[in-house]
Amino acid sequence: MNRREFAEYFGIPYRTVQEWELGHREMPGYLLRLMYYHEKTKEKEQLLPKMQSEDGKISIVRDVDGKNIVIINDIRFRGKRKIKWDEVEKYLREYVKKYYEIEAYSDKIYIGKDFPDEFAHSRDSEKLSGANAKAKANAAQAIGELIRTATNKSMSEDHENKHGTRAQNGWYRYDVRFGIPVYDQNEDLERYNIYTVKMLVRHDADGKLYLYDIIRTKKETSTPSGLL
Repeated sequence: MNRREFAEYFGIPYRTVQEWELGHREMPGYLLRLMYYHEKTKEKEQLLPKMQSEDGKISIVRDVDGKNIVIINDIRFRGKRKIKWDEVEKYLREYVKKYYEIEAYSDKIYIGKDFPDEFAHSRDSEKLSGANAKAKANAAQAIGELIRTATNKSMSEDHENKHGTRAQNGWYRYDVRFGIPVYDQNEDLERYNIYTVKMLVRHDADGKLYLYDIIRTKKETSTPSGLL
């Protein structure tokens, strides 16, 4: 691949690649490991076919164990002290009335009008702080990809009937993994932090499945090889 293709594939600014070639900036060690990982997984055919959003901000890769990771390459919601959840809610309204399919189960997950508010202002979001809050907020950019890669489906009944007909047929939970970038003081990509979450879905009286919230945001203790 040429320089521009290389930059686009690995999500690196083209100007940065040029500076490496001119010797104005040193190529970080993590990138060499990423390139090595790419070649090894390509040999084993473990890397997914190219799955990337049109703007290049979201991509889906597999780790060496063949498990999906949604990579979010852009930090939209920063918040030095606290995430502005009202802005997250406003952003999520763009998803309302859309639906996405979970590849592992062919489940169609719809986005209802209740989702943006629940995601942004649930008790789960209120108790989050620091990196975990930032991670959940930025996961809002990849709702479709998160749904698509969900695994480990489990079901429970709506025993307390708190949600009436909205969860008349019970609840489903799925596991999802995603990564967000960590930058150094020079705004160069240093690594990706990988998070696991539970995707909470309600089974409405109309028979459809609706995304309700994404909960239990937890950082994995290590970063998969190739994403360091």
